[in-house]
Parts: sequence; C-alpha cells; structure tokens
Amino acid sequence: MLELLAPAGSMEAVTAAVQNGADAVYFGYGDFNARRNAKNFSEEEAAAAVSYCHLRGCKVHLTLNTLLTDRELPGAAEVAAHASRIGVDAVIVQDLGVLRMLRQTVPDLPLHGSTQMTVHSLDGVKQCADLGISRVVLSRELNRDQIAYICQNSPIEIEVFGHGALCMCYSGQCYFSSVIGGRSGNRGLCAQPCRLKYGWNGRADEYPLSLKDMSLVSHLKELQDMGVACLKLEGRMKRPEYVAVVTGVYARALKEGRSPTQAELDALEQVFSRQGFTDSYFMGQKGPEMFGTRQEGKEPKELYAQARATYENGENRKEPVRIYAMIQAGQPARIAVEDKEGRMVHGEGPVPEAARNVPLTREKVEGQLSRTGGTPYSCQKVTAKVEEGLSLPLSALNDLRRRALEDLSVQRQALPQRRVEPFRPGVRYENPRGTPVYTISVREAAQISGELLRLSPALIYLPADQGAAHPEVVKRCQEAGVPVAALMPRVYSDRETLALEEDLAALRRIGVDQVLAGTLGAVRRAAQLGFSVRGDYGLGVYNSQTMKELKRLGLISATASFELKLAQIRDLSKAIPTELIAYGRLPLMITENCIIHNHSGQHTCSNVNLLTDRKGERFPVVQAYGCRNEILNSKKLFLADRTQDYGRLGLWAARLMFTTENAMECAQVLERYLGQGSYQPNEYTRGLYYRDVE
Repeated sequence: MLELLAPAGSMEAVTAAVQNGADAVYFGYGDFNARRNAKNFSEEEAAAAVSYCHLRGCKVHLTLNTLLTDRELPGAAEVAAHASRIGVDAVIVQDLGVLRMLRQTVPDLPLHGSTQMTVHSLDGVKQCADLGISRVVLSRELNRDQIAYICQNSPIEIEVFGHGALCMCYSGQCYFSSVIGGRSGNRGLCAQPCRLKYGWNGRADEYPLSLKDMSLVSHLKELQDMGVACLKLEGRMKRPEYVAVVTGVYARALKEGRSPTQAELDALEQVFSRQGFTDSYFMGQKGPEMFGTRQEGKEPKELYAQARATYENGENRKEPVRIYAMIQAGQPARIAVEDKEGRMVHGEGPVPEAARNVPLTREKVEGQLSRTGGTPYSCQKVTAKVEEGLSLPLSALNDLRRRALEDLSVQRQALPQRRVEPFRPGVRYENPRGTPVYTISVREAAQISGELLRLSPALIYLPADQGAAHPEVVKRCQEAGVPVAALMPRVYSDRETLALEEDLAALRRIGVDQVLAGTLGAVRRAAQLGFSVRGDYGLGVYNSQTMKELKRLGLISATASFELKLAQIRDLSKAIPTELIAYGRLPLMITENCIIHNHSGQHTCSNVNLLTDRKGERFPVVQAYGCRNEILNSKKLFLADRTQDYGRLGLWAARLMFTTENAMECAQVLERYLGQGSYQPNEYTRGLYYRDVE
C-alpha cells in the first residue's frame, strides 16, 4: 500500500492528519527545517506528537532539511538525538554535512533524502543509497515515465510529491529569495518572490513564475503500481482544516482504490488552489496552462466545520485488533489482544464461579469484549472459548479488556532502543596560504578567445555539449597550456544521459579528464566514467562536514555556497581545495518550464531575454541544457577591487562565471581581476558575501 505522508505545522494539524487517515506525518522543530516560519514544535510537543501518532499506527518524520553552518551543527545534533530517543521514525535531510553528522550521532535512525537534494535521476538515487539514505524524494518536475523507470531500478524507497505548492525552480537550486531579499529557501525562509508580478519589454504585468498547485489525486493507482513507496502532501504552513480535508480525500481514495468524486475535487479546490490544479509535469506536458495565482475568495466555513469535526469529536482513527479469551472452571479468566503488526498482550482476571441462574455463553463474552468504543482500537474479531455452566460479572470482562488495551497501548508507544553518540567534528584542516588562482566558466565555446587564453586562467569549465561540438576550442586551450574541465548540466534526465555520456567520451578522447558537477547524480556518473570530479555550488557546501563528505566521495575540489559570508568561508575546514565564485550573474533559478516559450510561443532561447520585476530590474533568461531555462541576477557579482578580502580565505581558486558576456568582455574581466585593466560593470553587486542571509 502506498504510504500517505501528511504535513503538520502544529499539534492540531497532527491530530487532523492522523484522524483523517495519514500513514505518516512530517514536522519540524527547532531552527533547522525548511519551514522555519511555521509554528513548529517544542521538544515536549514533539514527544507528545510521536506518542499520539504511534498509538494510532502512524509514523513520524522529522524535517532537518536545510543547509546549516558549522556553528549550527551541534544544535542540530542535539535535536536529532532527542528525536531518536522519542521514537521519530525517520529524519528528512538536504545538507550532506548534516547527513554525515546524523550517521555519526544517531546511526540507527533512518535517513530520507529531501527533494531539496535535487535528485531527478537514477544516478542521484543510487548516490543517495551509497550515502546511507533509505528513501529519497524525487524532484517534482519528473514525469510518469521517469518516475516509473527510477522505481523499477532503485535500490531504495522512492517518495513523490502528490499535492501542494509547486516551486518554479528545481528544489535545492533556487537562490532568488536569498540573492534578492536575503531570505534563503535553502535555509527555510523562502520569501516566495516567484509569486510576484514579472513581465517582458520592461512591464511587470504577468505571473510567469507562479505555478498552480500540483494534484495527483487522479493517479494514485498508477503511482502505486509503478512502485512508489510514499506519496507526500505539502502544506506545513497551512491550517489544520486544510490538512484534514486534503489528507481525508487522498486517504479514502487510496483505501478504496478509486478516483476522487467530484465533491472531493471541489473540496480540495475550496481549501486552497491557485486557479485550479495541475498534473502537467507528471503527464509530461509543460506550458502556460500550468500557471496560476491565488484568488482570494470566501472562507469555506461549512467545509472547515466539517473538517474540524473529523478530528475534534473523539476517535475517528481506529486500529484493528483481534481479541482472544478463555473462561475455564478453576482458572483465572484469560485474555489476549493482538494488533495488526503482531504485538500481543496477555491479561488475567478473576476465577469464574459456577452459574446459579444464567450461565455465561461464548456469544455473550465475545459481544462484551468487542466493545472498544472510546479507544483508538476497533475489534476485528473476538475468539472466545467458554466452558458451560460458569458465571463471571460483565464488569470483570470489561476490566479485562480495558487493562489489555492499555497494556497494548504501552507497547505501541514504547521507545526504541537506539544508539546516540556525541557529535565529533573531527580534524580541522588549516587554511592553505597563498593567493587563489582564477578559473573561468563559460556558457559557450565562442566566449573563449585568444586574448582570454593569453591571460592564462588556471582552468576553464566548458559545458560538455559545447566542448564536444567544438573540439578545436578545447585543443586551442590545451595548446595555450590552459586545462579544460567539462561542465556537467545542472539538470539532466535519465533519457538525456546517453547523449551526455557521448559528449563526455568525445572530450575524454581529446584529453579532458576533469568535470565540474553540481548534483549528486552528476557526481556519480562522472566518477563512474573515470573523470576527476570537482564539486559545483549546487552541492550546497555550507559547512565543514559537507567538505569532508565530498572528500570521502573522492571529489578533488568544492565550490563554497555563495549564500555564505566571506568570514564563514574563511572558517570552513577545507578538507579539499575550495573555490569561490568571484564574478558573474548569479543563477537565481533553473526551471523545467521554458518561460520564454510560454510567453511568446517561440523558442528564442538563443537570444538573451529579459524578465522585468516590479522595480524595473531586468533578469536575463538563458537556455539551459535540454530546453530548460536559467534566470540570472540583474546585476553582476563584482569583487575585482576586493581581492584582499577573498584572498585571505584559504581558497584554491576564485571563479569568474561568464554567462551573457561576449568574448571581449570575458577577457577584459579576467584582465581586471589580474590587476591589469580597468573593467567595471555599470551595475554590480557584492552578492551575499558581506551581508547576513536568514
């Protein structure tokens, strides 16, 4: 049976989810989860929630799915230790450093990979399995064929999002909120800039980044048949009535093996929608019909009242039990209760007496013991063996049943015996001394000129498909003594892997032996193909434990997250050579939907298209691998006059990231960073290196 995982932002929402049929709930507590603005839980509330859920046959998953700093890791370790002690069933993680810490401190606690890990291919799933993850949540952009292929070949459980908000950007790769507003989605405080107005030709008069909510309620049987282990409902920021309605609709449809009724579909839309729902990603269809905005309407008071009744008026959730009883002369009355997981408790009562008037019958005993009203149990079957001619007060039978069910409840809420170890950060690597070298990344081979090569950058990252299409450019770099590394696509599907491998093989034949990879799947594929792997910013290097984990995976360098301040980068224990992005238009989003085609109906991705916000800022939209889009920052990151600041951080390299620049500009920028020219952008930003990111 497909597990139904429901959101809970409060204890009331936990009750709403459980009483409406959730198989598991997920919530966060502390400051280490992706919904830091949700009410979340105290430690006492979390323990009470776990106990409440386990009694009723529902699992609990804790969210620790944000990027954390070195200073925050000890606190997260304490949260994880507490979660393990109170019986949380799994922890959901994004950060590789958090993952490493959890494997050390709570080795018996199952780990689930968040959708924030940007796992969208079988390679990514297998890499998660190698990391000790037992379940991974796939990116929401995958279609039914991609999900089915992964499920058929996955060594671990697969979870997919089934209902709720869709981010425009691949989860874990969005920097829009942090770069523009200082509130990071990777840190649990996304300000949702995608829901605002944007437009083209200098006018912000559309909502080209606001997707409708996803709903896969009509595809439940297909998801179950393809081997999906868990269906996740989104909504920890939503009210308990929302949780009750959405969980109830999905739980009934799953249990009864049917599609939703029209009344159920109407209820889903009433509690929340953005001009309806979409299943387009799942169906392999993309386009403008997927977009919508929240329309303020009347609160559905009657529906909310009905929803509250499902979790405020007693026990709607009943766990099935079997009861066995034996009434024999000269022996204490005996009872046993067994739940569906096979737990069994035994109890004894008074010795029955000889009947003076009406003797006790099997039917009477079974009828009395089956009365489990007011408890979280429903009696599936009673089997009683009753000798003739005996008498026992009904109150004694009631007391037997009550005590047995209480003992069963104690068993069901029993805390697991798990190891908890102290967090040990391990050896600290001293910062290397010396000035960082300059590396270059380009979008197109045409950006590499003779003038650029004469300035001798330490390494050029060239997209794999560009390098394979222009081997003469690679050879020109090599002849100039400038090594080339293949830049892996930020996102590529399993179907696109073969073409990518052919490009990489072509590059290998002409002497390219390094790659830059920004997702777990790309890291694994490149390593299997025999390349030396460098880590890109998409891997979310936010703490020293992540650096150590990348070293363990065999990477030869890593790129520090550009959401860190310079002081935080300085303080990283650099287990492997570390690179900083020092120039360029920072990537704000990578999208599966082509917003250029959605607007114009044409594929003009080869041009630079400018998306305008309400303040008149213009964000270049460029083509990414596989007809995807990247939205770049309106201002260029510029640090050429701050070389003293980043030169003392213990870095191996500073990267100049060229996107919309022509070949001449690329050379001019490198020249300025080398201290030889006068280039300066008209408008520029210092990025997040000098200001705090929430």
